[in-house]
Amino acid sequence: MPSTARTLSELRRAGAARGGMSSAYLLSFRPFNSSAAVATSSASDSHNTVSPSSESQGKASRWLLFLPGALTFGLGTWQIFRRQEKIKMLEYREKRLQMEPLKFSSANPSSEELDSLEFRKVVCQGVFDDKKSIFVGPRSRSISGLTENGYYVITPLVPVHNYLDSVRFPILVNRGWVPRSWKDKFLEESGNEQFADALPSPAQADGTKSWWKFWSQKSVIIEDQVHSVAPVEVVGTIRGSEKPSIFVPANDPESSQWFYVDVPSIARACGLPEDTIYIEDINENVNPSNPYPIPKDVNTLIRSSVMPQDHLNYMFTWYSLSAAVTFMAFKRLQQKNKRR
Repeated sequence: MPSTARTLSELRRAGAARGGMSSAYLLSFRPFNSSAAVATSSASDSHNTVSPSSESQGKASRWLLFLPGALTFGLGTWQIFRRQEKIKMLEYREKRLQMEPLKFSSANPSSEELDSLEFRKVVCQGVFDDKKSIFVGPRSRSISGLTENGYYVITPLVPVHNYLDSVRFPILVNRGWVPRSWKDKFLEESGNEQFADALPSPAQADGTKSWWKFWSQKSVIIEDQVHSVAPVEVVGTIRGSEKPSIFVPANDPESSQWFYVDVPSIARACGLPEDTIYIEDINENVNPSNPYPIPKDVNTLIRSSVMPQDHLNYMFTWYSLSAAVTFMAFKRLQQKNKRR
Protein backbone atom coordinates (compact mmCIF):
# COMPACT_ATOMS: atom_id res chain seq x y z
CA MET A 1 0.00 0.00 0.00
CA PRO A 2 1.45 3.56 -0.87
CA SER A 3 0.79 5.10 2.52
CA THR A 4 2.46 2.25 4.34
CA ALA A 5 5.52 2.28 2.08
CA ARG A 6 5.84 6.05 2.49
CA THR A 7 5.66 5.70 6.28
CA LEU A 8 8.36 3.02 6.31
CA SER A 9 10.67 5.08 4.11
CA GLU A 10 10.27 8.07 6.40
CA LEU A 11 11.04 5.95 9.43
CA ARG A 12 14.18 4.60 7.77
CA ARG A 13 15.40 8.06 7.00
CA ALA A 14 14.63 9.22 10.49
CA GLY A 15 16.39 6.25 12.00
CA ALA A 16 19.42 6.65 9.83
CA ALA A 17 19.62 10.26 10.77
CA ARG A 18 19.31 9.60 14.49
CA GLY A 19 21.14 6.26 14.52
CA GLY A 20 18.80 4.92 17.23
CA MET A 21 16.82 2.41 15.15
CA SER A 22 18.36 -0.28 12.98
CA SER A 23 17.22 -0.84 9.44
CA ALA A 24 16.76 -4.56 10.11
CA TYR A 25 14.17 -3.82 12.74
CA LEU A 26 12.32 -1.51 10.41
CA LEU A 27 12.30 -4.10 7.64
CA SER A 28 10.56 -6.59 10.00
CA PHE A 29 7.35 -4.59 9.80
CA ARG A 30 4.75 -6.01 7.37
CA PRO A 31 1.37 -4.68 6.30
CA PHE A 32 -1.49 -5.76 8.53
CA ASN A 33 -3.83 -8.28 6.86
CA SER A 34 -7.37 -7.75 8.17
CA SER A 35 -8.86 -10.90 6.48
CA ALA A 36 -6.43 -13.21 8.27
CA ALA A 37 -7.35 -11.71 11.59
CA VAL A 38 -11.04 -12.26 10.90
CA ALA A 39 -10.43 -15.93 9.94
CA THR A 40 -8.43 -16.51 13.11
CA SER A 41 -11.12 -15.04 15.30
CA SER A 42 -13.89 -17.05 13.62
CA ALA A 43 -11.93 -20.29 14.06
CA SER A 44 -11.50 -19.63 17.76
CA ASP A 45 -15.20 -18.84 18.09
CA SER A 46 -16.14 -22.11 16.38
CA HIS A 47 -14.22 -24.07 19.02
CA ASN A 48 -16.01 -22.27 21.82
CA THR A 49 -19.59 -22.59 20.44
CA VAL A 50 -21.69 -25.85 19.86
CA SER A 51 -24.29 -26.19 17.13
CA PRO A 52 -27.94 -26.72 18.26
CA SER A 53 -28.23 -30.01 16.33
CA SER A 54 -25.31 -31.65 18.14
CA GLU A 55 -26.69 -30.46 21.48
CA SER A 56 -30.11 -32.04 20.76
CA GLN A 57 -28.43 -35.29 19.74
CA GLY A 58 -26.58 -35.35 23.02
CA LYS A 59 -29.83 -34.94 24.98
CA ALA A 60 -31.48 -37.72 22.98
CA SER A 61 -28.60 -40.11 23.69
CA ARG A 62 -28.97 -39.36 27.40
CA TRP A 63 -32.64 -40.26 27.35
CA LEU A 64 -31.90 -43.50 25.45
CA LEU A 65 -29.66 -44.60 28.29
CA PHE A 66 -32.68 -44.56 30.64
CA LEU A 67 -35.03 -46.34 28.21
CA PRO A 68 -34.23 -49.94 29.37
CA GLY A 69 -34.83 -48.94 32.98
CA ALA A 70 -38.19 -47.40 32.09
CA LEU A 71 -39.28 -50.49 30.15
CA THR A 72 -38.33 -52.94 32.89
CA PHE A 73 -40.06 -50.71 35.47
CA GLY A 74 -43.22 -50.82 33.37
CA LEU A 75 -43.06 -54.61 33.16
CA GLY A 76 -42.73 -54.84 36.93
CA THR A 77 -45.76 -52.59 37.40
CA TRP A 78 -47.72 -54.71 34.89
CA GLN A 79 -47.02 -57.79 37.02
CA ILE A 80 -48.71 -56.06 39.96
CA PHE A 81 -51.95 -55.67 37.98
CA ARG A 82 -51.69 -59.23 36.64
CA ARG A 83 -51.32 -60.52 40.19
CA GLN A 84 -54.48 -58.72 41.31
CA GLU A 85 -56.41 -60.10 38.34
CA LYS A 86 -55.20 -63.63 39.06
CA ILE A 87 -56.21 -63.39 42.72
CA LYS A 88 -59.72 -62.27 41.75
CA MET A 89 -60.04 -65.03 39.16
CA LEU A 90 -59.02 -67.80 41.57
CA GLU A 91 -61.31 -66.45 44.30
CA TYR A 92 -64.18 -66.38 41.82
CA ARG A 93 -63.59 -70.02 40.85
CA GLU A 94 -63.34 -71.12 44.46
CA LYS A 95 -66.64 -69.45 45.37
CA ARG A 96 -68.38 -71.04 42.37
CA LEU A 97 -67.10 -74.50 43.26
CA GLN A 98 -68.43 -74.15 46.81
CA MET A 99 -72.00 -73.63 45.61
CA GLU A 100 -74.61 -76.38 45.62
CA PRO A 101 -74.47 -78.61 42.53
CA LEU A 102 -77.04 -78.06 39.79
CA LYS A 103 -79.12 -80.83 38.25
CA PHE A 104 -79.35 -81.05 34.47
CA SER A 105 -82.54 -83.00 33.95
CA SER A 106 -85.09 -80.55 32.58
CA ALA A 107 -83.99 -78.22 29.80
CA ASN A 108 -80.89 -77.30 27.88
CA PRO A 109 -79.60 -73.87 29.03
CA SER A 110 -78.88 -71.21 26.45
CA SER A 111 -75.38 -70.11 25.51
CA GLU A 112 -75.70 -66.94 27.63
CA GLU A 113 -76.77 -68.96 30.66
CA LEU A 114 -74.00 -71.46 29.97
CA ASP A 115 -71.32 -68.77 30.10
CA SER A 116 -72.59 -67.62 33.48
CA LEU A 117 -72.61 -71.21 34.77
CA GLU A 118 -68.93 -71.92 34.14
CA PHE A 119 -67.17 -73.51 37.13
CA ARG A 120 -70.49 -74.47 38.70
CA LYS A 121 -70.84 -78.03 39.94
CA VAL A 122 -73.50 -80.13 38.22
CA VAL A 123 -74.97 -83.59 38.74
CA CYS A 124 -76.00 -85.57 35.65
CA GLN A 125 -77.30 -89.07 35.10
CA GLY A 126 -77.25 -90.98 31.86
CA VAL A 127 -75.39 -93.61 29.86
CA PHE A 128 -71.98 -93.17 28.26
CA ASP A 129 -71.84 -93.72 24.51
CA ASP A 130 -68.36 -95.26 24.53
CA LYS A 131 -68.20 -95.74 20.75
CA LYS A 132 -68.13 -91.96 20.28
CA SER A 133 -65.31 -91.35 22.75
CA ILE A 134 -62.60 -88.90 21.75
CA PHE A 135 -59.07 -88.83 23.16
CA VAL A 136 -57.34 -85.47 23.64
CA GLY A 137 -53.62 -85.43 24.13
CA PRO A 138 -50.98 -86.45 24.80
CA ARG A 139 -51.24 -85.20 28.36
CA SER A 140 -48.66 -86.09 30.97
CA ARG A 141 -49.44 -87.05 34.53
CA SER A 142 -47.11 -87.55 37.47
CA ILE A 143 -47.76 -90.82 39.32
CA SER A 144 -45.57 -91.61 42.35
CA GLY A 145 -42.88 -89.28 41.07
CA LEU A 146 -42.91 -90.80 37.58
CA THR A 147 -44.27 -88.94 34.57
CA GLU A 148 -46.46 -90.96 32.23
CA ASN A 149 -48.05 -89.84 28.98
CA GLY A 150 -51.73 -90.38 28.43
CA TYR A 151 -54.93 -88.78 27.20
CA TYR A 152 -58.15 -87.19 28.34
CA VAL A 153 -61.14 -89.23 27.26
CA ILE A 154 -64.29 -87.27 26.35
CA THR A 155 -67.49 -89.29 25.96
CA PRO A 156 -71.09 -88.20 25.30
CA LEU A 157 -73.50 -88.83 28.15
CA VAL A 158 -76.82 -89.70 26.49
CA PRO A 159 -80.33 -89.78 28.01
CA VAL A 160 -82.00 -92.93 29.29
CA HIS A 161 -85.58 -93.39 28.14
CA ASN A 162 -88.31 -93.60 30.77
CA TYR A 163 -85.91 -92.52 33.52
CA LEU A 164 -87.00 -89.36 35.33
CA ASP A 165 -83.61 -88.26 36.67
CA SER A 166 -81.85 -88.79 33.37
CA VAL A 167 -80.58 -85.91 31.30
CA ARG A 168 -82.92 -84.78 28.53
CA PHE A 169 -80.11 -83.91 26.09
CA PRO A 170 -76.62 -85.31 25.42
CA ILE A 171 -73.69 -83.84 27.34
CA LEU A 172 -69.96 -84.07 26.63
CA VAL A 173 -68.11 -85.35 29.67
CA ASN A 174 -64.36 -85.24 30.18
CA ARG A 175 -64.10 -88.42 32.20
CA GLY A 176 -60.46 -87.86 33.12
CA TRP A 177 -57.00 -89.14 32.33
CA VAL A 178 -56.11 -92.56 30.97
CA PRO A 179 -52.70 -94.03 30.07
CA ARG A 180 -51.73 -94.84 26.50
CA SER A 181 -52.11 -98.58 27.08
CA TRP A 182 -55.69 -98.10 28.27
CA LYS A 183 -56.51 -96.08 25.17
CA ASP A 184 -55.06 -98.72 22.81
CA LYS A 185 -57.03 -101.48 24.52
CA PHE A 186 -60.21 -99.41 24.48
CA LEU A 187 -59.91 -98.66 20.76
CA GLU A 188 -59.24 -102.31 20.00
CA GLU A 189 -62.32 -103.46 21.88
CA SER A 190 -64.56 -100.78 20.41
CA GLY A 191 -63.23 -101.58 16.93
CA ASN A 192 -64.24 -105.23 17.34
CA GLU A 193 -67.71 -104.22 18.46
CA GLN A 194 -68.16 -101.95 15.47
CA PHE A 195 -67.04 -104.74 13.16
CA ALA A 196 -69.56 -107.10 14.74
CA ASP A 197 -72.32 -104.56 14.24
CA ALA A 198 -71.44 -104.34 10.55
CA LEU A 199 -72.02 -108.07 9.89
CA PRO A 200 -74.70 -108.90 7.27
CA SER A 201 -78.18 -109.81 8.40
CA PRO A 202 -79.09 -113.50 8.69
CA ALA A 203 -80.95 -115.14 5.81
CA GLN A 204 -84.45 -116.41 6.09
CA ALA A 205 -85.36 -120.05 5.70
CA ASP A 206 -86.31 -119.51 2.06
CA GLY A 207 -82.86 -118.01 1.33
CA THR A 208 -83.95 -114.37 1.01
CA LYS A 209 -82.63 -111.64 3.34
CA SER A 210 -85.15 -109.70 5.36
CA TRP A 211 -82.95 -106.62 5.97
CA TRP A 212 -85.84 -104.57 7.29
CA LYS A 213 -86.70 -107.23 9.90
CA PHE A 214 -83.05 -107.47 10.92
CA TRP A 215 -82.72 -103.74 11.60
CA SER A 216 -86.05 -103.62 13.42
CA GLN A 217 -84.95 -106.47 15.65
CA LYS A 218 -81.60 -104.77 16.20
CA SER A 219 -83.23 -101.56 17.41
CA VAL A 220 -85.31 -103.52 19.88
CA ILE A 221 -82.20 -105.28 21.17
CA ILE A 222 -80.36 -101.97 21.63
CA GLU A 223 -83.31 -100.46 23.49
CA ASP A 224 -83.47 -103.48 25.79
CA GLN A 225 -79.74 -103.17 26.47
CA VAL A 226 -80.11 -99.50 27.40
CA HIS A 227 -82.85 -100.34 29.89
CA SER A 228 -80.72 -103.10 31.38
CA VAL A 229 -77.76 -100.77 31.99
CA ALA A 230 -77.99 -98.70 35.16
CA PRO A 231 -77.57 -94.94 34.62
CA VAL A 232 -74.26 -93.43 35.62
CA GLU A 233 -74.14 -90.39 37.89
CA VAL A 234 -71.57 -87.79 36.93
CA VAL A 235 -70.47 -84.98 39.23
CA GLY A 236 -68.54 -82.34 37.31
CA THR A 237 -68.04 -78.68 36.56
CA ILE A 238 -69.15 -76.77 33.48
CA ARG A 239 -66.19 -75.71 31.38
CA GLY A 240 -65.48 -74.17 27.98
CA SER A 241 -62.99 -74.73 25.21
CA GLU A 242 -59.27 -74.56 25.91
CA LYS A 243 -57.11 -71.74 24.56
CA PRO A 244 -54.05 -73.45 23.09
CA SER A 245 -50.66 -71.79 22.91
CA ILE A 246 -48.83 -71.18 19.65
CA PHE A 247 -46.82 -74.36 20.21
CA VAL A 248 -49.89 -76.66 20.25
CA PRO A 249 -50.70 -78.19 16.83
CA ALA A 250 -54.10 -77.72 15.27
CA ASN A 251 -56.74 -80.41 15.74
CA ASP A 252 -57.33 -82.81 12.87
CA PRO A 253 -60.84 -84.25 13.28
CA GLU A 254 -60.61 -86.31 10.07
CA SER A 255 -57.74 -88.38 11.46
CA SER A 256 -59.12 -88.28 15.05
CA GLN A 257 -56.14 -86.32 16.36
CA TRP A 258 -57.15 -83.91 19.10
CA PHE A 259 -54.47 -81.85 20.83
CA TYR A 260 -56.71 -79.50 22.80
CA VAL A 261 -60.36 -79.27 23.81
CA ASP A 262 -62.46 -77.51 21.19
CA VAL A 263 -66.04 -78.08 22.33
CA PRO A 264 -67.89 -77.16 19.08
CA SER A 265 -65.55 -79.29 16.94
CA ILE A 266 -65.72 -82.27 19.30
CA ALA A 267 -69.50 -81.99 19.43
CA ARG A 268 -69.69 -82.05 15.61
CA ALA A 269 -67.41 -85.09 15.52
CA CYS A 270 -69.78 -86.86 17.92
CA GLY A 271 -72.84 -85.90 15.87
CA LEU A 272 -74.08 -83.40 18.46
CA PRO A 273 -74.97 -79.70 18.23
CA GLU A 274 -72.14 -77.20 18.59
CA ASP A 275 -73.70 -75.68 21.71
CA THR A 276 -73.53 -78.99 23.58
CA ILE A 277 -72.63 -78.61 27.25
CA TYR A 278 -69.13 -79.72 28.21
CA ILE A 279 -68.32 -80.72 31.79
CA GLU A 280 -65.24 -82.12 33.51
CA ASP A 281 -65.73 -85.02 35.89
CA ILE A 282 -64.43 -84.25 39.39
CA ASN A 283 -65.96 -87.21 41.20
CA GLU A 284 -63.59 -88.21 44.00
CA ASN A 285 -65.11 -91.67 44.52
CA VAL A 286 -62.79 -93.73 42.31
CA ASN A 287 -63.05 -97.50 42.21
CA PRO A 288 -59.60 -98.88 43.14
CA SER A 289 -60.16 -102.02 41.06
CA ASN A 290 -60.98 -99.93 37.98
CA PRO A 291 -59.25 -96.56 38.47
CA TYR A 292 -59.31 -95.38 34.86
CA PRO A 293 -60.32 -92.86 33.75
CA ILE A 294 -58.94 -90.79 36.63
CA PRO A 295 -61.21 -87.73 37.17
CA LYS A 296 -59.71 -84.30 37.51
CA ASP A 297 -58.77 -83.07 40.96
CA VAL A 298 -61.02 -80.18 41.94
CA ASN A 299 -58.01 -78.36 43.37
CA THR A 300 -56.52 -78.07 39.88
CA LEU A 301 -59.43 -75.81 38.95
CA ILE A 302 -58.37 -73.22 41.53
CA ARG A 303 -54.74 -73.36 40.44
CA SER A 304 -53.07 -71.76 37.48
CA SER A 305 -49.86 -72.26 35.57
CA VAL A 306 -48.78 -68.84 36.89
CA MET A 307 -49.90 -68.31 40.46
CA PRO A 308 -50.04 -64.93 42.30
CA GLN A 309 -46.76 -65.72 44.05
CA ASP A 310 -45.11 -66.19 40.67
CA HIS A 311 -46.32 -62.75 39.57
CA LEU A 312 -44.81 -61.34 42.76
CA ASN A 313 -41.45 -62.95 41.97
CA TYR A 314 -41.59 -61.58 38.42
CA MET A 315 -42.33 -58.12 39.80
CA PHE A 316 -39.24 -58.14 42.05
CA THR A 317 -37.14 -59.43 39.16
CA TRP A 318 -38.21 -56.64 36.79
CA TYR A 319 -37.82 -53.94 39.43
CA SER A 320 -34.34 -55.17 40.33
CA LEU A 321 -33.35 -55.18 36.69
CA SER A 322 -34.76 -51.67 36.29
CA ALA A 323 -32.71 -50.39 39.23
CA ALA A 324 -29.55 -52.03 37.88
CA VAL A 325 -29.77 -50.62 34.35
CA THR A 326 -30.76 -47.17 35.65
CA PHE A 327 -27.70 -47.12 37.93
CA MET A 328 -25.51 -48.09 34.97
CA ALA A 329 -27.00 -45.21 32.96
CA PHE A 330 -26.12 -42.69 35.71
CA LYS A 331 -22.56 -44.00 35.87
CA ARG A 332 -22.26 -43.64 32.13
CA LEU A 333 -23.36 -40.01 32.25
CA GLN A 334 -20.90 -39.24 35.04
CA GLN A 335 -18.05 -40.61 32.92
CA LYS A 336 -19.06 -38.41 29.99
CA ASN A 337 -19.19 -35.30 32.20
CA LYS A 338 -15.69 -36.01 33.59
CA ARG A 339 -14.25 -36.31 30.10
CA ARG A 340 -15.58 -32.87 29.29
